[in-house]
Order: sequence, then structure tokens, then C-alpha cells
Amino acid sequence: MKIVSPQPMRWLLPAVPLAFLALVLAAPVARLLAEGLGATTTPGEAVSWWALWQDDHLRWRLFWSFAQAAITCALALVLGLPLAWVLARLEFAGRATVLRLLMLPFVVPTLVAAMGVLALWGPRGWLGEPLANAGFDLEDSPFLLLYGNLFFNLCLVVRAGVDALEQVSATRVAAARSLGSTPWRAFWRVEWPAVAPWLASALCLVFLYCFSGFGLALMLGGQRYATVEVEIYTLVAHELELGQAGVLAVWMLLLTGAVALAYAWMEKRLAAPGRTTPVARQRPRGPGQWAAVAGAWAVLGLVCAAPLLAIVGQAARALLWGQGGAVLLEPETAQALWNTLRFSAMALGLATALGLCHALAVRALDVAGAAHGASSARGGLALAWRAAAFLPFVVSPVTVAFGLLLLYPQWTASLGLLVSAYALLAYPFVAKSLSTALDSLPASYAQAAATLGASPMRVFWRVTLPLVSGALRRGMAFAAATALGEFAVSLFLSRPEWTTLTTLMYQRLGRPGAGNLDAALVLACLLMALALLAFAGIEGKKDKPPHA
Repeated sequence: MKIVSPQPMRWLLPAVPLAFLALVLAAPVARLLAEGLGATTTPGEAVSWWALWQDDHLRWRLFWSFAQAAITCALALVLGLPLAWVLARLEFAGRATVLRLLMLPFVVPTLVAAMGVLALWGPRGWLGEPLANAGFDLEDSPFLLLYGNLFFNLCLVVRAGVDALEQVSATRVAAARSLGSTPWRAFWRVEWPAVAPWLASALCLVFLYCFSGFGLALMLGGQRYATVEVEIYTLVAHELELGQAGVLAVWMLLLTGAVALAYAWMEKRLAAPGRTTPVARQRPRGPGQWAAVAGAWAVLGLVCAAPLLAIVGQAARALLWGQGGAVLLEPETAQALWNTLRFSAMALGLATALGLCHALAVRALDVAGAAHGASSARGGLALAWRAAAFLPFVVSPVTVAFGLLLLYPQWTASLGLLVSAYALLAYPFVAKSLSTALDSLPASYAQAAATLGASPMRVFWRVTLPLVSGALRRGMAFAAATALGEFAVSLFLSRPEWTTLTTLMYQRLGRPGAGNLDAALVLACLLMALALLAFAGIEGKKDKPPHA
């Protein structure tokens, strides 16, 4: 079968994203490695690569970064698997709504998520203030950061669990039950082995987001529970210790790289699930199943919905009875809104072009590899290029911004570098979504169009693109949400006149007074509204999947 792109473009497709990754990711990381290898504290005295493990402060930062990510994964599994089972096996009122709203926390910018946690559990929060008055001060505890991580990532585990349970064969479950297995034993012997790889893949992603997260740790970690990413930012922005920051960034890169490799390997295993007849959902029967449904609603409400409702409630209070309304009329806010929208729009356009080229290159290499045998060099190249889409997930936004700052100091405050950094963090969503959709397309569609005389370009525009338009829209929506809420890159690379809503919100929180807190809450609500528009793009019109 001919690939769905014109012949002269076959080699240009991977060349475009490859050049972009080389200039905006690989070269800055190499410069960061060089900075770490040649790091010095005083003239002629090199920074030891093992010194950070001997420093109590840095060792605690590394330990806590790993521990908070691991604890979040454990909590997400304990809460997410029962939630996924309820959503996949039981049919009840509101189930479809829950599935549609499930990914809403994930598209909320990290700074908005942090504000939601503070609005709920902070010193002036709905629940935090009564607890503080009762003697339970959560501000100096790890609870806020762990809860924020769980709010942001629980949906990934639940979504993966629902998808995995829908792949479990109803025939195998029925056979196990007919042989005398209890529902609990049938789950552990039949369903759990099938869903475990899906959950492991999702947990790897959760670990990456928590381990390399910046916004939540900066806002919720405080002095004691901040992570290595916050330490790197502090060393660069406030202490100018570039050498020590470089060593820390390299260690983080090595650790996140190991987890990302495991994630890419598991994603490869799950790329082509077999056809199965899923277990039919049923109405809850008995007090136990109804209690499970009620528990699912309670957990989703407390973990996923409550912070968002708290932001809306606190912002409404600030507008009606506080001092938050004035911020909407300030020229600074209008400029920040304009910067946010234009930077995000430019980054989205670049990310879409890169993701489209990347996904089509994967498709072309897959087709070429299949034509020459699964063990051919082209087949191996296709696997490597597919994994390259995950590279921006391996490197944290702080590391990306720090590397760009070191490599291109003369362009630090340039619009092109800022937009490129935004696009780097956003385009994997487009590439991954499109690659998955292209993998599911039957080859017969393009073959039929080609036999009728359609050129490869016409096949792409008239057949392939309409069939994957839903996946493209969803990938673009996730990319837009990522660009709208980007915070770390803006702190490192932005000019004062390029303030975005996230950086303006952070500036307001750093100023004393109740008025600035009210203004930050209103800005958080405004940014959340923009994220909701992106979410509407994700969960808008439903597309019918193609059938063979």
C-alpha cells in the first residue's frame, strides 16, 4: 500500500520534527550535560556528581521528589481501580456524564489546580480554615501537595482502568464463573492480569508528571516539601548557582528517562489490543454495589470536583464582597490575557504541524517496515521514531527552559524561542493522538482510493484526514490546554511585558494583602474558563470509529 503522503514528502515528514527536537530539546539538554560535567563552585574546584547525595538538604529534596511521586501513584491506584471498575461494570444515572468530565482536572493548568487546592484546604479555604481553627494546620504538611497531585492525575488511572476493563473478554470471565470462581477470585485471576499493564502504563505517566512537576510543588510544597524542580529554579533564578543546578537537572533527567523508557515499552505492548467481547454493564444489584456507586461519586466529588468548585466559589466571593473585581479592569490583566492567547495560538499552530508530520512519518515507516518484514531496519526505525514522541515528556519544563537559557542566551527574551518551548511541551499530545488513530485505520480504505486513481495527497486529504479529524481535534485541545497553562517556561524565558495569566497570578500571590489573594483567585477562575474551552474541544462532537 502506498503511504498517505506524497512521495517527495516521505523523507521531509520526519525531518521537520527531528530538526525541531534537535534544536529545542537535544541541543539544550547536551548543553545542560556539559554544564553539569564542568560545574564548579569556586574557580578550579569542580562540583562533585555525588556531592548532592552527601548534602542533607539536596538529598532530602531528591528523596521527597521520588517519595511524593511514588505515594501519589499508590493512592491513585488504590482509589482509581475501584472507580474504574464501577464505571466499567455498572450502569447508573450520570455514568456518561462522569466519563465525559473525567479528564477535566487534567486539562486544568497546574497553577489553577494549586489555587483550587488552596481555596479548599488552604488557611482561608472552605475546609482548611475550620481545620486550622481546630488545631490541624495543613499548610506545613505534605498533604496539600499530595492532594494536588491526586487531583491532577487520578483521572489518568481511572481512564486507563476503564479502557482496560472494556478489553477484558466476557467469555473468559463467564468461563471462570462457570467453573465456580467467586466474583472476587474471577477478578484477580482473569481481569487483573489483563488490566495490570494498562494501569502500569498510566502509573508511569503519573510518576513522570509528579516527579518532574513544578507548578504544584512551587505553590503547595512550601519550604520543606518543595521538590528538586523547585530547587533547580531557586538555584538559577535566585542564587545564580548554575553549576549545581546543572548537576541536579542531569540527575533528574537520568531518573525520568528510566521511567519514560518503561512507559514507552508498555505503550508499545498496548498499541494493538486484540478484539474481544467486553463484559456487559449491568444495573447495580444489592446494597454492596449501590454503596460502590455512592463511594465512587463521593471520591470523584472530593478529589476531582471540590477544588474546581472551591475556585469558583472563592472567586465569586472575591468579586462580590472582596477586592477581586478591580483586577479585571486593569490594563495589566488585559495584556496578560492577550499574551496568553497569542502565545498559545502560535504554539498550537506549530505543535499541530509538528505532531501531524510526526504521526504521518510513523505511519509511513510502519507501512515500509511491514512491506519489508517485521524485523527489518525500517520496522526498528518506526519503533524508535514512535518512541521519540515521548522525549518532551522525559525532560521537565524547568530543564527545558534551563537548557534553552544556557544554549541560546542571546535569544532568551525572543518570541520565537518562547513559542518553540511552548510547542515542544504541547506537540506530543497531537503526535500521540494522531498516531493512535492512524494505527486503527484499516489499510483497505487508502488502498481502495488508490486503485480508483487518487494520488497519495488526495488520499490523505479526502480519506485519511477526515477519518482522523476527531483524534486531531482532541490532540490539539490537549496541546492548547498545555500551552494555556504553561508556567515554568514563562518564568525563565519571558520578558516583563510578556506576562501571561499564570505569571501574573503568581506575582499577585507573592504580594501581601487580601486584595492580591482575591485578584489571584479571579485570575485563576479566568484561566480555568479558558481551559474549559479546550476541554469542550476534547469532549465535543463524538466521532464514530472506523470499522474494518
